Amino acid sequence: MYKQKSNPKRRHMSVRNYREFAQSNSKVKRFYLALKRLTPSWQACLPLAFLIVLGWGYAAVAQTPAAGPTTAELKVALDTLWVAIAAFLVFFMNAGFCMLETGFCRQKNAVNVLAKNLIVFALATVAFWAIGFGLMFGDGNDFIGLNGFFLAGEDNSPATGDAYKGIFSAISWAGVPLAAKFLFQLVFAGTAATIVSGAVAERIKFIDFLIFSLLLVGIAYPITGHWIWGTGWLADKGFWDFAGSTVVHSVGGWAALMGAAFLGPRIGKYQDKQVVALPGHNMSIATLGCLILWLGWFGFNPGSTMAADPSAITHIALTTNMAAATGGIAATITAWLYLGKPDLSMIINGILAGLVGITAACAFVSIGSAFIIGLIAGVIVVFSVTFFDKLGIDDPVGATSVHLVCGIWGTLAVGLWSVGPGVYSWYSETLGPAKGLFAGGGFGQLGVQLLGIISVGGITVLLSSIFWLVLKATLGIRVSKQEELEGLDIGEHGMEAYSGFLKEAEATAFSEGETSIGKF
Repeated sequence: MYKQKSNPKRRHMSVRNYREFAQSNSKVKRFYLALKRLTPSWQACLPLAFLIVLGWGYAAVAQTPAAGPTTAELKVALDTLWVAIAAFLVFFMNAGFCMLETGFCRQKNAVNVLAKNLIVFALATVAFWAIGFGLMFGDGNDFIGLNGFFLAGEDNSPATGDAYKGIFSAISWAGVPLAAKFLFQLVFAGTAATIVSGAVAERIKFIDFLIFSLLLVGIAYPITGHWIWGTGWLADKGFWDFAGSTVVHSVGGWAALMGAAFLGPRIGKYQDKQVVALPGHNMSIATLGCLILWLGWFGFNPGSTMAADPSAITHIALTTNMAAATGGIAATITAWLYLGKPDLSMIINGILAGLVGITAACAFVSIGSAFIIGLIAGVIVVFSVTFFDKLGIDDPVGATSVHLVCGIWGTLAVGLWSVGPGVYSWYSETLGPAKGLFAGGGFGQLGVQLLGIISVGGITVLLSSIFWLVLKATLGIRVSKQEELEGLDIGEHGMEAYSGFLKEAEATAFSEGETSIGKF
């Protein structure tokens, strides 16, 4: 019975197996025929390819997974990325200075202003690399750094604290590579030199400006910077300037003031003992320059943390923005009441005044205090511009008022409104000033800030005066009268910024070679 039932099934299985065998045999024959059609070279490659695939498969199975980065390595990477981004933002401020100064100056000098702002960062790069960074941050004494020229010397950054071994101890607190430290400090040094450009515009010889920029970035700026950021004698006394109201802006402002004073006013600025306005030729690009600078300041101030600390970065960004906003509002209202019209140039300078004013204190004050600091800076800058005009200091863009006067104000603001250690997570006993006067701390911090202002101002005025006087005695710092009347674009560069366009009318109502403050 079993055999009778199983025989049909076996016969069925046998037929199916035969068909499968026939199909399989057919596929093998087709594969064999396909191989036969290949050239001998391809046939020889097939075994090699098989072995490679087999080897890769074995390696993939046998390989031990690589260990991921540690928390410390990730922190260094994030900190370095933030410092680099901040440096790029500050570098982009050069475009803002280009636009602002060119717009505030006359059409016939546009090429000259653009050329100065473009070349100054290139010069600053070389000077700061060769000597400036070493003088500022190299190990030395309380007055000057004596190591690290050309970035040469021992350094194991990003190690910090006791683990750091090198010659740049002053900046060893920043846990990023040395290259990142240098890049960030370089863009600050370039900013100090650019400040001078606007104050001496429209009458200085191009070669003299280049030489002065090299001397400022290579010698004067790093010496005073060493006193404060290089753990020099002012830092030992407790002077604080978080992002450079004094270190960058006041130094550039003092140098600009001396340059404008030694150069004298532009022809036509003073007639019959009256100040005559010499309007800028393009307020559109001046406004664009202001907005670029406002953006760049979000790298300037928050980037000075030198670490990707989210709490510190966002707080500093907010205090920075608040001061800029209230500075612009205050300058608008002040100009409207004092000058009769809401002057656009004053609005622009008011915003910049607020930014400069908050730079020293941005990490140490509340947003409410930043509101007041910017408000006062916006008022000060309007009166400062007219004050320097009446003194006979001709500053075409108001750089002295914005960077020097408001830099001094911002430095004093630290001693007035700093909240004191322990309020913010990034602001401990060793990482910030004592309480300010209005926070219940008395006059102690304010006195130290005043000492720093006087000391830095005195040495910068001395060194800048020496530089300007030597240049004046050797090369002569001012272009000829004919060259100034024609425009520095033609005399200094042999080209025009707006070739083919109608030139602006030239003021000719002044007596030849005379101004209200004496002969030209």
